[in-house]
Amino acid sequence: SEEKQSGKEIEVDEDRLPSRAMAIHEHIRQDGEKEMERDAMALLWSAIAAGLSMGASLLAKGIFHVQLEGVPGGFLLENLGYTFGFIIVIMARQQLFTENTVTAVLPVMQNPTLSNVGLLMRLWGVVLLGNLIGTGVAAWAFEYMPIFDEETRDAFVKIGMEVMKNSPTEMFANAIISGWIIATMVWMFPAAGGAKIVVIILMTWLIALGDTTHIVVGSVEILYLVFNGTLPWSDFLWPFALPTLAGNICGGTFIFALMSHAQIRNDMSNKRKEEARLRGERLERERKKAEKQR
Repeated sequence: SEEKQSGKEIEVDEDRLPSRAMAIHEHIRQDGEKEMERDAMALLWSAIAAGLSMGASLLAKGIFHVQLEGVPGGFLLENLGYTFGFIIVIMARQQLFTENTVTAVLPVMQNPTLSNVGLLMRLWGVVLLGNLIGTGVAAWAFEYMPIFDEETRDAFVKIGMEVMKNSPTEMFANAIISGWIIATMVWMFPAAGGAKIVVIILMTWLIALGDTTHIVVGSVEILYLVFNGTLPWSDFLWPFALPTLAGNICGGTFIFALMSHAQIRNDMSNKRKEEARLRGERLERERKKAEKQR
């Protein structure tokens, strides 16, 4: 399978690179370069699909909330529903904004040119727009299509209001944690092989159990409250969207990606020194050989 092949590639890369971390870094960086160069409309449609798919997280969590009410350990199983949207999005290779806070950032850190920064901003802007459009459509459908009973609708409201209990500062701080967890998950993928889906479930389940905030999943939850009249549009932007977006970017980019790239820079420096030493030794051997022949 492709997942197993990915794992094999990491093993192969490790043989020629200074560390396993650098092999993983290279794998993710190359994926990031491919995403940055994709057509904008292709990115947009993929991101819209991801936003729609993320509705599955609210859907599953709401249904589990109703069915597991009063059941011992129901909290754990209810939050397992949060993972559904991530499983769909990642396994279907749809564009999720918080994945790109590490995947597309590594090429820029490797080669910080204005052109690469521009490509990163284009990618972030298009994917975030698409994700928000998709989540908006999903939230609207959950409210206006005659699909769910009143208990499930009440569960959707309760889930959204739990998010809105956070102050802007708490939204930001919680989003740093979720951004860091998502970035960690992306970092684990190249070596996960066939266990990729297990990694997705465990890491995103942790996000739910910690009651952290996520710009895409949270948008479905809060936009549902907007469409049913519980909240005004202004409450979506503040205290939710802006602090959460900033926190996700900080957690994924400024903490995880920067720290991960820092160790790789040292590896790269050591690799260049080793290559220079070997090149010098080879030239010295060639010089001595030439002298003997004379």
